[in-house]
Amino acid sequence: MIQSHLIQRLNQLSDRQQLAIALLAGCLVPFSFAPFNIWPLSIIALVTLALLIKNQAPKKVLWRCWLFGIGMYGLGVSWIYVSISGFGGAPVPLAAFLVIVFVFFMAAFFSMPFYIFGRWFSSSALGLIIAFPATWLISEWVRTWLLTGFPWLFIGYGDLANWLSGWAPVIGVMGLSLLSAVTAGWIAQTIYNPEKSAASILTGFVVTALWITGFALQHVEWTEISKAPISIAIVQPNIDQEEKWQVDSRESTVDLLRKKTEPLWGHKIIIWPEAAITQIYSDALPFLNEINRKASDNDSGLITGIIFDDQKKDIYYNSVVTLGKAIGIHHKRRLVPFGEYVPIEALRNMIEFFNLPTSIISLGPEEQYGLKIDDLLISPSVCYEVAFPDLIAKNALDSQLLLSVSNLGWFGDSLGRHQFMQMAQMRALETQHYYAYSTNNGPSAIFDRKGQVTAYTNAFEQTVLSSEVFAATGATPFMKLGSLPLVVISILGLIFLRIFDKKNPD
Repeated sequence: MIQSHLIQRLNQLSDRQQLAIALLAGCLVPFSFAPFNIWPLSIIALVTLALLIKNQAPKKVLWRCWLFGIGMYGLGVSWIYVSISGFGGAPVPLAAFLVIVFVFFMAAFFSMPFYIFGRWFSSSALGLIIAFPATWLISEWVRTWLLTGFPWLFIGYGDLANWLSGWAPVIGVMGLSLLSAVTAGWIAQTIYNPEKSAASILTGFVVTALWITGFALQHVEWTEISKAPISIAIVQPNIDQEEKWQVDSRESTVDLLRKKTEPLWGHKIIIWPEAAITQIYSDALPFLNEINRKASDNDSGLITGIIFDDQKKDIYYNSVVTLGKAIGIHHKRRLVPFGEYVPIEALRNMIEFFNLPTSIISLGPEEQYGLKIDDLLISPSVCYEVAFPDLIAKNALDSQLLLSVSNLGWFGDSLGRHQFMQMAQMRALETQHYYAYSTNNGPSAIFDRKGQVTAYTNAFEQTVLSSEVFAATGATPFMKLGSLPLVVISILGLIFLRIFDKKNPD
């Protein structure tokens, strides 16, 4: 086998130098996402990682993948520091320590599936072409459910800016990640071994076909859009996070919501963001009844985020409730650890961040029925739920419009608010449904069924967004199948490759 000059140089580097390269390669990944959107950087990062773990012992593979994960998460979720220090009240050294622990923890979850690669496929002739992308997909999938899930920094989000985005309604964001990893694996194999093997040539044709097909799929319309526009308005209160939950700020908050909503009556849908009303539901009933009458009198359906108290069960939900012509209630089903619930109660007395006003939330029922305004069926989500592609896709089957409410004030002017919005954009494309995206501090936006922004607000402005949406009927393949088929295909790919390697030893 003839190795390229680049691989010869790479092999001459010390192990510490290669670990440093893995760390730097991981740092490239967040630049492929919003607000940078330099998507080739993620491909470069994956190619680099693939070359670093080719023909390496399992222990070295784990260390290099872990350092790659530290770089990726250390930069990509740096906004967590803003939450803990800026608004959680933790001293700077403690906040930095907690973020480092979290980053190391997530990097470990990222790297663990790659033990499979190091143990059985690192030296395989087809390891970079089959095993590397399959392992990458399994790594992303594990992060959607392990310890309640943290499905962040999936490579596929960067593909919103290239031809592969056409595959999103077919295979979802993890499918895009798989296609990116297949592309990177083939490039890495070509660099590692410039000799043109039959497998490499065939893979090259497959990769080219996948990209060209992605371009063609961008023009396929999987859902049918109604011709009648639906008027919609989003109120963006832009209440400072440090003041939002202060008792003496409650009256000014409801006065602001009244004032901003008054010119909007008559819109079919009016949305207030997550926890827009800073009282629990039972205490806010006088104000809610007032708004309910106003909305009904104007044939409007108002949807707002609020903390809902189930007095019979003595529990609290982070919820979306409806007023006026709107019907239904939604309780959040994916909670943020430590932000909405505290796994270890003793922590509440140790750090102010672990005793936030919203850290008493219970998990909502998995099966819920969505919202309705006249004949329009709406699938809502609350903040963190937008990060779970299969959850949103499943609920979209029974809806004609998607919406989410968020309070991104916890993240300040950081990467977090851009990443959240990009996730909503991907959910719109995966389901080919219009998506109303409401936030407290902005930006708020309307996405069409292709994931394109049709209207938006600027961040950190007290404003309203008035626009139109259209009801969607039908379903994309991803809505029907979800991500599980890709996981099964990836596992089967590893099994068959292992069998092949045993029958065809070097």
